[in-house]
Amino acid sequence: MPRFTVSRSVSPAVADALVLRRDDVVGEVEEVLGAGADGSDGDAAPAGVDTWRYGLGEGPFTRYSRSVEVDRRARGDGGVVVRETYDFALPAGTWRFLLTPAVRGALRRRRFVPAADGSDGGGKRLPWWFPPERPDARAAMVLGLLATLALVLGYLSSLLRQTMTFAADEFGAGTSAQGTAFAAVRIGGVLAILLGMLADRRGRRVVLALAIAASILATLAGAVAPGLAFLTATQAVSRGAWVSAGILLVVVAAEEMPAGARAYALSVLALTGSLGAGMVLWVLPVAGIDEHAWRLLYLVPVLFVAPVLRIGRLVPESRRYVRPHRRLPLAGHYRRLALVGGAACLLNIFAAPEAQFLNEFLRNERGMSATGISLFGLAVGTPVGIGVYIGGRLADTRGRRVVGAAGLAVGTVLTAATFGLTGPAMWLSAIAGGIFAAATVPTIGVYGPELFPTSLRGRANGIISTTAMVGAAVGLVAAGRLEDALGSFARALGVLALFPLAIAVLILAWFPETARRELEDINPEDRVASPEPGDPGGDRVADLDVGAP
Repeated sequence: MPRFTVSRSVSPAVADALVLRRDDVVGEVEEVLGAGADGSDGDAAPAGVDTWRYGLGEGPFTRYSRSVEVDRRARGDGGVVVRETYDFALPAGTWRFLLTPAVRGALRRRRFVPAADGSDGGGKRLPWWFPPERPDARAAMVLGLLATLALVLGYLSSLLRQTMTFAADEFGAGTSAQGTAFAAVRIGGVLAILLGMLADRRGRRVVLALAIAASILATLAGAVAPGLAFLTATQAVSRGAWVSAGILLVVVAAEEMPAGARAYALSVLALTGSLGAGMVLWVLPVAGIDEHAWRLLYLVPVLFVAPVLRIGRLVPESRRYVRPHRRLPLAGHYRRLALVGGAACLLNIFAAPEAQFLNEFLRNERGMSATGISLFGLAVGTPVGIGVYIGGRLADTRGRRVVGAAGLAVGTVLTAATFGLTGPAMWLSAIAGGIFAAATVPTIGVYGPELFPTSLRGRANGIISTTAMVGAAVGLVAAGRLEDALGSFARALGVLALFPLAIAVLILAWFPETARRELEDINPEDRVASPEPGDPGGDRVADLDVGAP
C-alpha cells in the first residue's frame, strides 16, 4: 500500500491553505480536527502543533487517508513546517505500475484555489492524464480491466492484416485471392448484431467473455490452417467475435463511467487497443524466419488466456444493466440509428480505402521501398495517440459536436491532400491529418452507446458496426474503380473525401450534444420509477429487464 510523507517549510498563509480538504484527484472528508494549541486533542500533538485527519469522500481509491501536522512553534524565519502523510490504495485491475506513481505525484504537487465550502476546489486543476470528471473506485477498476481487454483485442484485430502476405506465400495465393479473403472475413462482422442482441438480453459480462474466448480460439485454429480458405473462415469467426467484444467494451465503459468522462474512457480503450495492435509488429519479424513461421503469431494468444480468465472474474456486470430497465423495441429509435449508422457507413467509404491502399500508393506512385513504407507508417501512426487523447478530453469538456466535426473535416482534408503531395509536405500532411482524424475516434465513437437505451445498446451498436462494414466494402470497390478511371489515388480519394465532409455537416446540424449528460437524461426511457398503486402509467414488472448482479 503506497504510503509517503511530504514535509514543507512554508508561510503561515500557505499552511492554512494546505490543511483545507482536497477536491482534485480525491474528494476528502474530515475525520478528526484537533488543535494542540488550544488544548483539544491535546494527547495527539504537543502545544504549538495542530493536527488534521482526512479520509476518502470521493475518488478512485479503495483506501485513502491524509494526516496533516502544522508545527507553528517559533522559527527564526517566521515560517511553519507542514507534514502531510498519505496512505492510499488503487483498485485491483487498474494499471497500478503506471497509476500509482502518477497519483503519488499528483498528491505531492497540490494545486488549489480555496472554495467557500472550506475545500480547495474553487478552481481546481486536475492532472493532464486524469479524467475530466473524477471516477469512483468501481469505475476506475472497470476502466482498467477493459483497457487490458482492449489490448488483447488490438492484437487479435490486426493479426490477419499483418500476416496475410506471409500466409499467401505459403498457400501460393495472389493479390486477387488475398483481396477476396479480406472481403470474406468482413462478413463475420454480422455476428456483432447477434451477440449484441444477446448482450442486451443476458448481460454484458457473459457475452463479452464468450466473444473474447471465441476470438482467441478461432485465432489459434488459424495456426493449423491447411489453406487460405480455412484461414479465412477462422478469421471471419474471430473478426465477428472481436468486433462484438469491442462494442461491449465501449458499452460497458459508457455505462460505468461518470457523465463527464465517457469520451475520455473511449480514448483510453483506443490507445490500449492500438498498443495491442502494435504488439503484432513487435513479433512480426518472426514470420520472416521460415515459410511457415507466420503461424507462430497465431499461437501468441495462448498467452492471453490466463489474464483474460482472471479479468473475466473481476469485471462486474454493468451497473446500468443490473438496474431495472424497460425492454424496448427498436421502433422509435430509427432516427438515431440512421444518424449514427449512416455516419459510420459514410466515414468508412473514405477511411477504409485510404488505409487499405496507402501502401500501394506509396510503393507505386511515390516509389518507396518496404523500409520507407515502414518508416512512413511509424512516423504517421505514432502521433495518432495525441489526437485520440486530446479528442477524448475535449469531447468531455468542450462538447462532442464541435470537436468531432472539426476533427473530421480537418483530418479528412489533410489526409486526402497527402495523396497529392510529395516530399516533406506529404509527410507533414499525413501526420497532421492522422492526429485530427484520430480525435474523432472517442468523439464520434461515444455516440453509439450514448444514444440508445440499455435494452437496445448492444443490438443497436451491432447494427452500426455492420453498416460501417458495408461502407468499407463500398469504399474499397469505389476507390479501385475511381483510381482506374481518374488515373491516381489523389483524384479517387478526393472524390470519396466528400462523404466524411458531409458527416461533419450532419453532426453539427442533427446530432445532439451529449457531453456531461447522464445516460438517463439522453434516454429518458431508462428512467424506471416504482409505480404508484393504481397508476395506469406505471411500468409493469413484465415490461422490465432486471439484470442479475
